[in-house]
Amino acid sequence: MTLIAQTKIGEWQTVSGQIVSFKAHRSWVAKKHLSELIIDDKTGRLCCVWFNQPYLERYFRLGERIVVYGKTAMYKNRLQMISPEYEMIGNQEDEYLSLGRLVPIYPLTRGITQRYLRKIIKNCIDRYQDELNDTLSVSLRNKHRLYNIKRSLSQIHFPDTLEDKEEALKRISFEEFYFFQISVILRRMSIIDKPGIAHNISDAFTLKFTHSFPFELTGAQRKVIQEIQRDMKQPIPMLRLLQGDVGSGKTLVALFGCIAASQNGFQSCIMAPTEILARQHYENIRQMIRAGSLEPLNVGLLVSNLKGQEKLKVYEQIKNGKLNVVIGTHALIEESVQFKNLSFVVIDEQHKFGVRQRALLTKKGINPDILIMTATPIPRSLCMTLYGDLDTSVIDELPPGRGKIKTLLFKEEEAFKVYEIVKENLKKRRQAYIVYPIIEESEKLDLKAAQEMFHRFKAKEFKEYKISLIHGQMKKKEADEVMEKFKRKETDLLIATTVIEVGMDIPNANVMVVEHADRFGLAQLHQLRGRIGRGKEEAVCILVASVEAIKDNLRLKAILATQDGFKIAEQDLLIRGPGQFFGRHQHGLNELKIANPVKQVEILELARKEAIALIEQDPKLEKGKNPQIKKIVKKRYPAYLSMVTAG
Repeated sequence: MTLIAQTKIGEWQTVSGQIVSFKAHRSWVAKKHLSELIIDDKTGRLCCVWFNQPYLERYFRLGERIVVYGKTAMYKNRLQMISPEYEMIGNQEDEYLSLGRLVPIYPLTRGITQRYLRKIIKNCIDRYQDELNDTLSVSLRNKHRLYNIKRSLSQIHFPDTLEDKEEALKRISFEEFYFFQISVILRRMSIIDKPGIAHNISDAFTLKFTHSFPFELTGAQRKVIQEIQRDMKQPIPMLRLLQGDVGSGKTLVALFGCIAASQNGFQSCIMAPTEILARQHYENIRQMIRAGSLEPLNVGLLVSNLKGQEKLKVYEQIKNGKLNVVIGTHALIEESVQFKNLSFVVIDEQHKFGVRQRALLTKKGINPDILIMTATPIPRSLCMTLYGDLDTSVIDELPPGRGKIKTLLFKEEEAFKVYEIVKENLKKRRQAYIVYPIIEESEKLDLKAAQEMFHRFKAKEFKEYKISLIHGQMKKKEADEVMEKFKRKETDLLIATTVIEVGMDIPNANVMVVEHADRFGLAQLHQLRGRIGRGKEEAVCILVASVEAIKDNLRLKAILATQDGFKIAEQDLLIRGPGQFFGRHQHGLNELKIANPVKQVEILELARKEAIALIEQDPKLEKGKNPQIKKIVKKRYPAYLSMVTAG
């Protein structure tokens, strides 16, 4: 409790006092119903305001004591709280649930108060907890000193102490992780239990590949190539996740698998989330084949925008095996696509797809080897959660000879300084990007539009240079022409939206300005920055934001502090939480209701260890009470078990 005289503006505080005034009226200015309550605790007075809650008249009586909890503010020289939580002192049931104890704070929906929800939940627990069956065995609970489910549910909602709340949270989180890890391990077993394709890949072939290029491969690239070679030689399907920062050379590593498959008489495919990225892979791989003294490969591109006859021709070439490598988007998983003998599958930026899409693509072959690539570094805890069924490889080195990237932050008022830096670089025959978060003017967000600034730059700041504009609503042909011109150095400055976030590889473009940088996500900023510094020259990434946005922006602080993708990913996870980090469609995050893989790594590791031990003893979960465990897993995580045919 805080005395009114000692409350601090802008902080969340709990105040108790006597109701000395209450009035309800309609505000013609705000066009809302207003309820205003004034409480006095003999050290001062506090005004509490609620909007559109006329029923409050029935609750408050002059002279009664009340406790309020909210954020204090000053308005017209008076201290006030807007829509605080409140409890009347005197109601025995309210006192029991809400006063003098630790209380739960629930996410609310309109029309429901904390007091009302607490009563409902308490009644539910009292009425039904004796009917709960514990899904964890007594021996497992005793081994790790875990509460039983009845005590856990009671203590997670209405804890006697903070220690009880933590123990209850640990118990429920362990249960979620345990069953989820069982589903992940079962899925891996179901895939690797099937016969795969044992490719014949000699050490001489691998050595020849690594020395085929006019540049030296990094140690990390060579290590991952050896891991892929080892996996592809096995008679069980490869399941491997390849993590590597933007520009670390993942595509070259994937090409090794494609060529190895082709040498053995099989086909391979690479699925990318966007057409731009698919085309970039297509161009890069063709270029690598030309640059290296490699066997010729027939590489095809399959994207939704292909015209009728052209698309049918690609379908036919895939079916009769004329194409060794097919690069495409979601178009690859359409029913009409039939491979002759697919043995190697690459999925790029897996988190943009779901588990089901991965399964659909792998069904195009007979248990092919799978390589999943991501430029979004995934912290270990999330790896275990989302990709616990995969082996992991990391490319943690950038190719030598790359220029360093300097990251600077400017206020919007300093735009003229930013444009001077851009001009200095353009004079040296280098190219630059200026990136905006939106296309059209938005009154709501009050952002400068890329189109408006493009016209202004042409007329004023950069009138002596060749400028182009690219954005997501342009026709594909038009966007391709803009990019081709930029690649051929016929354009000096490219004004763009985030369509350039992935897939652009232009060594001469080594200046990037990101306007309204605070509107971008941390991963997005890191991806954008990765578009420059691809040549030998030093590059500069300039972030521009308002003074207000710069003040406490954790994303901007993180991007300025490091270029290490893994550190940035850790920060991104802490800022946004795991759900938003990957999007809610990613199975494994939306199924976890309480457990948090970021904050509970130790519990996750413990649960995974127990899940592995269980499945090692009983791979099909047929013994004792294990069929019951299998039933729980199937019910809770159907998406993760949709491909499991055994049992």
